[in-house]
Amino acid sequence: MRRFILSLLGVAALAIAAIAVLPSLISSDWVRAELGRQLSAATGSSIAFNGPVNLSAFPYLAVVAEDVTLSAEAEGITAEFAEVSGSVALSSLWSDRLHIKQIALDRPVIVLEEKAADEAASTADRGNETGSGDPLPALVAFLERSAIESVSITSGTFIRRSAEDPEEVVSDVELTLSAPDIDDEFSLSASARMGGRSYDTSFTISTLRSLLERQPADVTLAVEADPAPAPGMSSLEASGQVTLNANGSYQIRGGEVEAGEQAFSLNALFVPGQRARFLLDLEADRLDLTPFMDAAPEASQSGAPSAGTAKPANLQFLAGFDADMSINAAALVLGEISASDVSFSAALKDGKLTAKLGHLGIDAGSVAASVATDVTADDPVFRGRLASTGLNIAKLSALAGQTVPLSGALTIDAGFAFRGLDGEAIRKTVDLAGTIGLRDAAYTLPGIADETMREVKAKKITARIESLAKPVRVAGRLDWRNKPVDVDLQIPAADTILTGNLSTEGMPFKLQVKMSDANLSLDGKAALSGTYAGKLGFSTADLSAFLAGLGQSGAESIGPLAFNGNVDARATGVSFQEASISVNSVEGAGSGSVEFTTPLKIMTALNFDELDLAQFAGAQSPAPQAKAAKGAEPADVPLDLSALRSIDATIKVNAKKLGYGKVFAGPVATSLVVSDGVASLTLPEAPFYGGHVVASLRADGSQSEPSIALKTSISGASAAPLLTDMAGFKHLEGSLKAEFDVTGAGGTSGALAKSLQGNANVGFSDGAIRGIDIANVYNNLVSLMTSGFKQDESKATTFTELGASFAIEGGVARTEDLKLVGPLIRMTGNGAADLAQSTLNFRLEPRLVASLKGQGAEISTDGIGVPVVVEGSFAAPRIYPDLSDLLKNPDAALAKLKDFGLPIDKLPIGDLLNGDGAGAAVKDLLGGTLDKALKDKAFKQEQQQLSIEEIIGGDPAPKPDEAAVEIPTNEEAAKADAPTEQPANGTEVPSEEADGPMEGFFKQLLQ
Repeated sequence: MRRFILSLLGVAALAIAAIAVLPSLISSDWVRAELGRQLSAATGSSIAFNGPVNLSAFPYLAVVAEDVTLSAEAEGITAEFAEVSGSVALSSLWSDRLHIKQIALDRPVIVLEEKAADEAASTADRGNETGSGDPLPALVAFLERSAIESVSITSGTFIRRSAEDPEEVVSDVELTLSAPDIDDEFSLSASARMGGRSYDTSFTISTLRSLLERQPADVTLAVEADPAPAPGMSSLEASGQVTLNANGSYQIRGGEVEAGEQAFSLNALFVPGQRARFLLDLEADRLDLTPFMDAAPEASQSGAPSAGTAKPANLQFLAGFDADMSINAAALVLGEISASDVSFSAALKDGKLTAKLGHLGIDAGSVAASVATDVTADDPVFRGRLASTGLNIAKLSALAGQTVPLSGALTIDAGFAFRGLDGEAIRKTVDLAGTIGLRDAAYTLPGIADETMREVKAKKITARIESLAKPVRVAGRLDWRNKPVDVDLQIPAADTILTGNLSTEGMPFKLQVKMSDANLSLDGKAALSGTYAGKLGFSTADLSAFLAGLGQSGAESIGPLAFNGNVDARATGVSFQEASISVNSVEGAGSGSVEFTTPLKIMTALNFDELDLAQFAGAQSPAPQAKAAKGAEPADVPLDLSALRSIDATIKVNAKKLGYGKVFAGPVATSLVVSDGVASLTLPEAPFYGGHVVASLRADGSQSEPSIALKTSISGASAAPLLTDMAGFKHLEGSLKAEFDVTGAGGTSGALAKSLQGNANVGFSDGAIRGIDIANVYNNLVSLMTSGFKQDESKATTFTELGASFAIEGGVARTEDLKLVGPLIRMTGNGAADLAQSTLNFRLEPRLVASLKGQGAEISTDGIGVPVVVEGSFAAPRIYPDLSDLLKNPDAALAKLKDFGLPIDKLPIGDLLNGDGAGAAVKDLLGGTLDKALKDKAFKQEQQQLSIEEIIGGDPAPKPDEAAVEIPTNEEAAKADAPTEQPANGTEVPSEEADGPMEGFFKQLLQ
């Protein structure tokens, strides 16, 4: 500005000098040369008149020169004028006061060349020697001897060039200056275009003489910019009284400023010089910042730059001076937010701007902030800090016109930085570092009806921000349903918070939640609408207990649960992919979806290495019991299939092994279909214990009482491992072929088992019955009758075929056609298996071949009568020969012993059975005493007695002098007294220390 004023004064001097030398001009060439020489000498610049020069003496002394050039190398100024014209009043010829009527510069092009630092310093030193750099005193001094009615510039162009910075051009310059008298008003108006922006300026001083005499003078200033250099800064108006101080500074008191439709009272000090300085104190009753927050100021329709050439808004208009400013406002408004007691200060020095918000009180709390930037930059960068001891979140959101499900106090202590002045540039470049915390906060979970579950509280939780380019980390302890919950949340804020579109696009985040009974991890994107897409991990040691703690039920059979996979959750349903699932330690993987309809729609495809349906459902695998208490029943648990009514599901299963408890088939590919409360599972032909199995299961929960239907076909399965795994039954070997068709219904597992009905066909081939060798029993009858029978798992009765058909009624499977065919023995039998009690009760009637070596025809064993009894629990049955028939008919027994090749003819058998003494005693033992014992019930109650079970069952025998022997007279009596406790496998059953009556009898036979 100083250079411009000096140039203007030089041109004015040029015009005056031209008029002064008019009388001496003779020719135009001489006029041009002489005028250029004298003006150059007068101004210290090189001035040349390259075009015509026209002179006029009436009515005013005037000169018009075309194509004029000016060069002031010391100032770095060059100028070209298309036309320069000036005129003075004729009175100026005889008066000591110069009266300039007009000075007009048409289409000037003025170039300012910025010098290097050392040259600029020397030039500044010269300037300091000659003056302060303030052009106003020189202008005032000139006006004391002059009167200027009009000085104008039309279509001017100013160009600033620098080696460091790009060229700056001010075009379309229109300027008018008027100073008719030192006691009259001084006015200056100008307009120009710079950097795609148009400016209009006006400046007035009421009287210059007041300034010269150090008296207040009224001053006004108005500036308009289109488009605005910063939001809300399209216009500026200022007025007040200015006083010229003795030190050359200007003091403004009682001023008023209007900027962006805001009004301030102004007190200011302006210190001119090579770098002017302003001191400003602004006060406002009400300051509305809303106009300053526009994202993009509107450009005028005329002369608006195109999108490709428009420059970003900057603060370079502040670069030419220094300033200290303070703003105090009783009330501040920003949109719907109002604040009170606002204290703001700013300092501008050498192009560096620092500002501080000392206090800003709003209804939600208070905020303090500071910021600094370089106003000389084309794209200024702002750095600062923001702090608040506590903002009420609910009130803050209400002030912003929003509603959030969060309450509490928000604390902030963070540094920030951003580039640019418009909202879009700020969002793209803003960065933040520090802490943001919540204190005494409560968050309401969306979509949860139970009030006790909706609220999550936090005494204190802190978000630590290293940079918005890095995830924001929120860590702390929450309180949910009076339980501590540790939370670690990471949010990539640069991609979320700054986008301003969280409701639709969602917010990426990572979340770790640790509770005493469960863990949850999320790594995906969630939106405020309640959608989530990403990875999900959840685990709990006991799901039923976890849900019970939440006041929920329906998963009583599920203990450990773990899920890891990709999830897409929305209000209407959830789907998952690449998921691994573990339920009750049964592990699987796959994908699926759940639609939140009525009924719930489930579609899944799962793969398992081993799917144990018993373990999956929460049941314990059956463990064989070594000894079952008499009359004890299996645990009876409630059976509820009503949950099937709320599910419509198709679950595809691929399992390398699929089974229940210890019984497995596989590999298996099947589908579980649930519809209308009925679950159906069809097992296609699958490998099964060396054979194959085909099965179908139907579970019906549509009625008040649940029911099941099972059809199974087994072929070629290895019986021993299958029966062992199924029921702990280890006494049958061979290849199994079986068919089952069973139905049942009941509200408990016991009731269901007792209701089972249907039929079954079972066949074994090329196998053996473990625990007894029936052929060996007949080979060792004497030993059995003397020492008792012991169940030995190393012994076996082999067979080629064993089969039976069963009718199942009331949970009991009965057969009358059990048949065994073996190389040494044939057997028929009957009996029952109680499926509810898991017990057996079978009686087998053996028939031997003629030779124990396997040769000869089949012979009857009726005379000996040694049936085989199988009774007891599935897991530990008792298998033993029943000797009661043998003892009822000893004569037939001895005959049969002879048929089997025993040397009874060498024994004194007749004496023993018919004679006196010992023989009579034996006869009494085997015959008469039997009848007597059956009649003498009182004697049985009072004395310890030797029963047949003590011979074949392994109980110790009483001494002969302590008790008489009681032998059942018929099969029913024998069954009635059958032992209920099983002998241990491989142990000797009778195990007597003293000789029993039968042992003494056979000892006498062998003497």
